[in-house]
Amino acid sequence: MKNLTLKSLPLALVTVAAAATPWTAARADEVPANTLRAGVYEIFYHVKADDLQGPYVPPGANVDLKNTQTAYFAYIRRLTSYLDLELAFGVPPKTKTTGKGPAVLGSVPYNGQTIATAKWLAPSVLLEYKFFSESAPLRPYIGVGVNYTSFYDRQVTAAGQAASGGPTRLSLTSSVGPVGTLGLKYQPGTRWSVIASYSISRVTSDLKTDTAGVIRTTHVSFGPQAFVVAAGYSF
Repeated sequence: MKNLTLKSLPLALVTVAAAATPWTAARADEVPANTLRAGVYEIFYHVKADDLQGPYVPPGANVDLKNTQTAYFAYIRRLTSYLDLELAFGVPPKTKTTGKGPAVLGSVPYNGQTIATAKWLAPSVLLEYKFFSESAPLRPYIGVGVNYTSFYDRQVTAAGQAASGGPTRLSLTSSVGPVGTLGLKYQPGTRWSVIASYSISRVTSDLKTDTAGVIRTTHVSFGPQAFVVAAGYSF
């Protein structure tokens, strides 16, 4: 049997859901209060950062991030017929930071080079409003909440160390910010459902590198936006 990849996970989950679901609309008095979801995050960064500041840094030296993908998991608590509380999180993705600006720093390639990596732990809590009645199989929803992001396993690559002038340590401050989501849930039966959503978060951090006591800094707004496809089971 072929191994499942993240890209095939939503299709597999939907297939299982379709096979197991009695395709009848749920009555409001039998709607379960809890739902577990699993699927895929597609994460797109819209980075805005100050130019790097510090000794031997040329004007225009900046940073960017590569988009990434990771697994999505969530617990949803039904509060009323129209309100849900969602705790969403993902397997911490390894995100690659690339150089942006000058083609070289001194004689070292910089622009477009992967200069550092880090993993993100970024749970979110959202209050969501569902449109239409409880018996409708297709329900759009909107949500607002708060996101906490912590960075760990921070590494400066060989290219980053060469650009910095030697072995370099990297630090990133944690972030707390708002998050909003817009989604669509399809639930033809009582237990299984499929959702697609698009979320925007505010994640900022003060980035600092230390190369043998030489400090460089910048402030980064990551601007993550996430597209999610997932299947859920209610109980």
